[in-house]
Amino acid sequence: MNDQSFNVGIVGTGIFIPEGRISAAGIASATNGQWTPEAITEKLGIIEKAVAAKHDGTQEMGALAALDCLKNTSTDPLEIDLIISIGEEWKEYPLTTTGIYIQHRIGAVNAWAFDLQQRCCTTVAAMKIAKDMMFADPEIRTVLIAGGYRNGDFIDYTDSAVSFMFNLGAGAGAILLKRNFNHNLLLGTHIITDGSMARDAGVEYGGTEKPITCAVADEAYKSLRVFDEKHMKDRLNEVSMDNWMKCIDQAFNKSSLQRQTLTYLAALHFKRSMYFGFVKQLGLQPEQTTYLENYGHLGQVDQILSIHLGLKEQKIKAGTVVSMVAAGIGYAWGANVIKWG
Repeated sequence: MNDQSFNVGIVGTGIFIPEGRISAAGIASATNGQWTPEAITEKLGIIEKAVAAKHDGTQEMGALAALDCLKNTSTDPLEIDLIISIGEEWKEYPLTTTGIYIQHRIGAVNAWAFDLQQRCCTTVAAMKIAKDMMFADPEIRTVLIAGGYRNGDFIDYTDSAVSFMFNLGAGAGAILLKRNFNHNLLLGTHIITDGSMARDAGVEYGGTEKPITCAVADEAYKSLRVFDEKHMKDRLNEVSMDNWMKCIDQAFNKSSLQRQTLTYLAALHFKRSMYFGFVKQLGLQPEQTTYLENYGHLGQVDQILSIHLGLKEQKIKAGTVVSMVAAGIGYAWGANVIKWG
């Protein structure tokens, strides 16, 4: 294949946000007075966040976001060659494959599907993998990336060690990529992982090491925890911002663009002061991003939601250079570059 003629473009996005909400006051109340509503809003950056009802399963929300994407892009599901699920492992039924469920729900009978996991970095990784697969296999022309998220179910708001995860919400996103679309081009991507933190945080109960038993059942379903708080905090302080900046710089270098050309940041939700400090460090103004203070952190859906809202609010238009920036526990950092228009 002629490398010069090959490109992958974003056709469009889809979103599903459940109706349920919890406010800053509600989160503060759940902490038993450890946090005030003002601190939840001003420090953690949460006015309110989306929460799932029982029927808002991770797989089903992913399918609804995929259907929204097909509607928004006027795409026939029969055109889809591959579905990559970015949905979380907390889903309706363990050991079922979400991508295959989405394939069936949307009628993409000509596609094949698989699930991908890198926590909150999964979307950036999935887009890179989709592009690389399209380059390697001419039969893959249209790829749907979709999935849902509701890890906020596991948060114990009385556990101060997980306050940085009080923002975890619920929702789903989808993004459609097409070979040689010649618009909204996905350019370079760079990803870093650091295995020294692989087990610093996670859900404590429910795996082979600590199965759920009658004795721990109530605790198990609120056991998303930091296992080694000091190590994770010290290590993140040491490497996190440098790794993020390296990912962004390398993504722009791979795209043959200067970082100064960045005009829209599609980033995950994290605490307010750090977020807008990051925006400033990148030479951007607050209006050149979308802070998800009315949604919370929807894991790997955040970047899709940011682009979806950025397009709706006309922050992204022809000529805009977008960077999707992500980080996930484990630990992973990633960034890509998209040239819109």
